[in-house]
Amino acid sequence: MDISGLIAAARAAVPADLLITDARIVNVFSGRITKGSIAIKDGYIAGIGDYPALQTVSVNNAYVCPGLIDAHVHIESAMTSVSQFVRAVLPHGVTTVVADPHEIANVMGTDGIAYMLAAAEKQPMNIYFTLPSCVPATNMETAGAVLDARSLMPLLSHPRVLGLGEMMNFPGVINADAGVLEKIRAAADHHKSVEGHAPGLSGKDLAAYLAAGITSDHECVSAAEAMEKLSLGMHIMIREATGAKNLDDLLPIVNDKTAGRIMWCTDDRHPQDLLNQGSIDYIIRRAVGRGLDPVTAVSLATINPAAYFGLHRLGAIAPGRRADLVVVQDLQRFDISSVYCAGILAAENGEAVFPDPGAEPGGYPGSMNVGNSDPDFAIPARGRRVRVIGLCPGQITTQGRILEARIKDGHAVSDPGRDLIKLAVVERHKATGNIGLSFVTGFGLRSGAIAGSVAHDSHNIIAAGVDDEDICAAVRAVIDMGGGLAVAADQKTAASLALPIAGLMSDQALSAVQDKIENLNQAAADLGCAMADPFMALSFLALPVIPELRLTDKGLVDVVQFARVPVFAD
Repeated sequence: MDISGLIAAARAAVPADLLITDARIVNVFSGRITKGSIAIKDGYIAGIGDYPALQTVSVNNAYVCPGLIDAHVHIESAMTSVSQFVRAVLPHGVTTVVADPHEIANVMGTDGIAYMLAAAEKQPMNIYFTLPSCVPATNMETAGAVLDARSLMPLLSHPRVLGLGEMMNFPGVINADAGVLEKIRAAADHHKSVEGHAPGLSGKDLAAYLAAGITSDHECVSAAEAMEKLSLGMHIMIREATGAKNLDDLLPIVNDKTAGRIMWCTDDRHPQDLLNQGSIDYIIRRAVGRGLDPVTAVSLATINPAAYFGLHRLGAIAPGRRADLVVVQDLQRFDISSVYCAGILAAENGEAVFPDPGAEPGGYPGSMNVGNSDPDFAIPARGRRVRVIGLCPGQITTQGRILEARIKDGHAVSDPGRDLIKLAVVERHKATGNIGLSFVTGFGLRSGAIAGSVAHDSHNIIAAGVDDEDICAAVRAVIDMGGGLAVAADQKTAASLALPIAGLMSDQALSAVQDKIENLNQAAADLGCAMADPFMALSFLALPVIPELRLTDKGLVDVVQFARVPVFAD
């Protein structure tokens, strides 16, 4: 950045590179919309008003907003490479993301973080990161790596690293676990934020969590929970993801007094939602459609996250700010016509206009290290009643239920007539041979099985199915692809998607990935599944930090008790 050149352009002593004219400028400082022109020099805004410029572009009375910021996202959930993710979200006005790479870190450790940092270089948009704080999330699962404070400390000084990522181990925080506190202190020593993840935490436990220095949360599911956390000083990120949709429940907390401490985020958003709905722009449209003031909605996506993360050159249309701009024809519809990144046209009419990098090299060899080539999914009967994971539509939380098991030949088996099927987690990092087994209800499968190597957060292989043979076929398909998603029927692969980058991401364009996902979803539907996106629901069933009941490679976990429990409840 040439500050002296920018100052000279601001004084009109030298011409700007670009003057955007006939604009209705959304001012997130004053909350007003003003008509005028925007002068850009070396990728930054020099001034507002009439300026000499080498090039002039009229936006014909359209609205111009600051570039949108996603305050918390896992790029890996788009199931495509960083370059292809950028091509997908930029046309939706997202010019900055704060990504937590804990998905790939759970598979590859610091090598995975290094991969993401390298991939973020030379992209047209701003990609920042928070460092994964919980790898593994708990000691009740097997991850591909263990990241302690010593592992993370060298990365805290990286210019793209803004803080310590979501601290999911809230029991470790409130019980003053030495390793957890060491990570928090390291972030504080580097003057970095510590992001929160504390679903349902309240009262004195919440106070203890905040006392450690944690400043945000994106896991609120009710207005009452969000208001309690906000009232105690937390910044609230309202999430509208593929699996967890919280906007409708949390929108009532946004008012003139609270709006300054609230941001939007997408967290985990699958390809079909990115392609069909959008990203942060979709949240803005939804919020405005439910009555939120459009300028307020834009502020939650721009100046609020910029200020929170200390990105003082981003988030607004003002002198000295980076010229990340979104041109919108109508603020109510938030229909984006063009996007500028650092003053350069990056997307127009819904399409990226910078070169497609094409397919990237494959991922990391050895991301599939399964100990047992012929896993056994039988569950010997040790009682009549079993603990069952119950899916909650539209949420990533689950219900713990106790149901009568179907017993056959001395084993507990699936009962598709009652929507009760088997769930399995196969360890894939260290060849331990661990297999966790339980039951789940909510998928609706009448036959066959689905499986994938995307299973937050340790990303072992997870499978749900009616019979053991199809579960085995689906798991084997995932292993043979080097990671991916699969549907099996009649002991054969009915549909699949290879994810060669750490078993999490494809090297293909998002549209190609989505085509494969549509085939997978249709194959699952043909087996009776009524869920629109069964693989998103499946991917969270091994995450032992979200209530109530989860399954890891080490067994069934009661998250409320934060302890392993037996499958049989007798």
